Amino acid sequence: MSTPTISAIPNIRSRTALSGTRTRTQIVAPELRIADGPSATVLRIARSRGPLSRDTAAKASGLSIATVNRQVTSLLDLGILRERADLTASGAIGRPRVPFEVNHEPYLTVGIHIGAVVTSIIASDIRGKVLGAVEIPTPATNSAVALATIARSAKSFASRWHKRRPLAVGVAIGGRVDSATGVVDHARLGWKGAKVGSIIGAGLDLPVSVAAHVEAMAASELLLSTDRAEAPTPGTTGLYFYARETAGIAITFEGRVHTPSSGPGSIAHLPTGSSARCTCGAVGCLEATISDRAVVAQALSSGAVIQGSERVTIADVYRAASAGSIPAHELLVDRARVLGRTVAMLRDLFNPDRVILGGQAFTDYPAGVPHVAEAFSTASSLERKDIRITGFGNRVQEYASTVVSLSSLFADPAAAVRRASAI
Repeated sequence: MSTPTISAIPNIRSRTALSGTRTRTQIVAPELRIADGPSATVLRIARSRGPLSRDTAAKASGLSIATVNRQVTSLLDLGILRERADLTASGAIGRPRVPFEVNHEPYLTVGIHIGAVVTSIIASDIRGKVLGAVEIPTPATNSAVALATIARSAKSFASRWHKRRPLAVGVAIGGRVDSATGVVDHARLGWKGAKVGSIIGAGLDLPVSVAAHVEAMAASELLLSTDRAEAPTPGTTGLYFYARETAGIAITFEGRVHTPSSGPGSIAHLPTGSSARCTCGAVGCLEATISDRAVVAQALSSGAVIQGSERVTIADVYRAASAGSIPAHELLVDRARVLGRTVAMLRDLFNPDRVILGGQAFTDYPAGVPHVAEAFSTASSLERKDIRITGFGNRVQEYASTVVSLSSLFADPAAAVRRASAI
């Protein structure tokens, strides 16, 4: 049997490096879920409870002590875990009594959130702790040039941590995402068939995962939030609602983000009853009513903010409202009420066990939150359950890309390290 060529191997794309040699870009579909394999389980327990002993890990995970011992030994060999002999209880005998924890210092991952206006680049350790972040304007050019520019910026930024070994890069982006190929259609950016995975992966010489950004935000709540579940709870569902420049939702079920094969659905054109005209030609669409650019346009037309020498942004509207501008405050209250009613409608439709609200439309103007809650309570016909605003505040985009960069490691640590070593 003949040996298959690189192009015949699924999820691996060949490229020509600057040196002229052939290398491989590995596109890895993100695992937006709480993985339940033994290795993933031990790593998850170590991230949330470490340092801890093998006995404690076995009790917390439900795995046998023999299974825990095997997984800990394997993860120690990979350098993903480390032992803490200095924390061994006095009188304890034998290596299994030595506590272990995540060995976060040798590694990092790179997250990239590509927004319509701003792109965030994040370096994180393998616990999910952000080491540093930087923002650059999203290049207003064709996808190939824009992605190459973003990749160069990301590689330069990651090089600041020269003592850490990069394991993977994760991209969170709006639009239609094919996670198997890393190809994206993004109408706002004018990108069609953009080779996000291939170009970003090649530019950083790392395995790359690409995910729809709202789905990634929902995954960050499962995997990175401080109150994350230790393991999936049978039958539990969640609704993640995001609003900033656009609006979107993601559904979680038993610790897994639902990722439709044809791409995420859209709530951008849900009717709101407003008079805002949408780019689709209709009046009152959700995105045309609550997006940052829509609110800015309303603020300028109403005189709530005045156009000066600099371009007016949503931050100017927030500042005006916080400084006592009644027109600016009323605009933001109107948006909050629309958001509250929309969340109520979706919540009543899906009836999830938990609702999380994310995005700067909720987090950057706290005075609007009571109006979201009031509109929600008035519009919803179901008993109130667990509804909260994300604990990530205005950093939801950072953590979305971070969880994409870490998802493969969290799902299968050994495979993730092998992939990074193969490039």
